[in-house]
Amino acid sequence: MTPPAETASATGDSVAAYKAVLQRVLDNRPSGTRGRLAQALGKNRSFVSHIASPAYATPIPAQHIETIFEICHFSPEDRRLFLDAYGAAHPRRVPALKEVRRMRPHVIYLPDLGDAERNQDMDRLVGEFVQRLAKLVEG
Repeated sequence: MTPPAETASATGDSVAAYKAVLQRVLDNRPSGTRGRLAQALGKNRSFVSHIASPAYATPIPAQHIETIFEICHFSPEDRRLFLDAYGAAHPRRVPALKEVRRMRPHVIYLPDLGDAERNQDMDRLVGEFVQRLAKLVEG
């Protein structure tokens, strides 16, 4: 039986492996990709930096993987490498990826609330609302 410390280390290495693939893909994309990804996930840019850094053992939530693939334009090889490492790190949480509708950008103008934190909260809420609405429409 594998000691718990070794299991945690092996899991951390596997998490770092798929995060390294994501980081490499992001580094090869045009500037603004991290911001678009944050917006699509309904999160802030620091969340994207955190989930893309192999230095942090925090796993990437499975529900975000399809969006990450769509926004970051993973090549088939990078997608396979990422999913293999993700499956090794989280054997019980391997996402059931399906062919999803492509996402498209849409600009919406919101009122400036005069406070950066409140503006960020509104942006996040609007993003989450649109994601939930899209899921309802898709059935």
